[in-house]
Amino acid sequence: MYSIIVVPPADASPAEQIRIATGEQLAFGRGEKAHGLTIAHEGVPRIAGEITAHRNFWLLTNRSEDQTYVVENPEGAGEHIKVAPGRTDAPVPFEFARVVLPAAGDLLTFDVWAPRHTFRSVTRHDVPGALTAPAFTLDRTRRYFAVLAALCEPRLRGEPHAPLPTVEQLVERLAPVWPTVSRSTVYWNIDYLALKLRLRPGPDTAQPTQRLSGKKESLVSLALRFDLVHEDDLVVLAAATGKARV
Repeated sequence: MYSIIVVPPADASPAEQIRIATGEQLAFGRGEKAHGLTIAHEGVPRIAGEITAHRNFWLLTNRSEDQTYVVENPEGAGEHIKVAPGRTDAPVPFEFARVVLPAAGDLLTFDVWAPRHTFRSVTRHDVPGALTAPAFTLDRTRRYFAVLAALCEPRLRGEPHAPLPTVEQLVERLAPVWPTVSRSTVYWNIDYLALKLRLRPGPDTAQPTQRLSGKKESLVSLALRFDLVHEDDLVVLAAATGKARV
């Protein structure tokens, strides 16, 4: 099963998401010989580096002769790591990561997701042996959880058959706690939630709006059925008392 997902930039090849299973490697660079993610920019080395999946995190190798790569945590308020030229297998612990490549005066980026991050209970109860991994792992401090809470809010408020919020309504609802929220970031988080909660994608033949509606409905149905979001969790939508981490 895949453990790492690479989201290429708009002008890269291939254009679709690339999924990597544990132990697999993905090369990236300007040349076709990279046999992976091709970034057609004269400032990118022909073979710029490799990504190696390792369970719920990944390793970055920098094949550049003279450029340091930066890996940012988009939700970490500036948190980042630097990978020096020639460094091999630098571990990247972020669940969401943005790789930044300096390229002839430009800064090129692509995203890497590690949706298999898991958490275990800190309470042992004096029971020997390995702890049980939870069925669903959600970090309530992340933006994706705020998006999920906003999706579930109408039905958590006592309207079990209420229509789900539109993307525009989600943007408006999230703006007090997330000033830079936009339609694209809401779409991004809905896609990520669908991957993280292991929902099957909709049929390829469906229209984009139909796929989105089905994805939202599936997310809310799953979240409410298994109590992944409670009414108390709506505090993440309250600007004065609980903010999703930025």
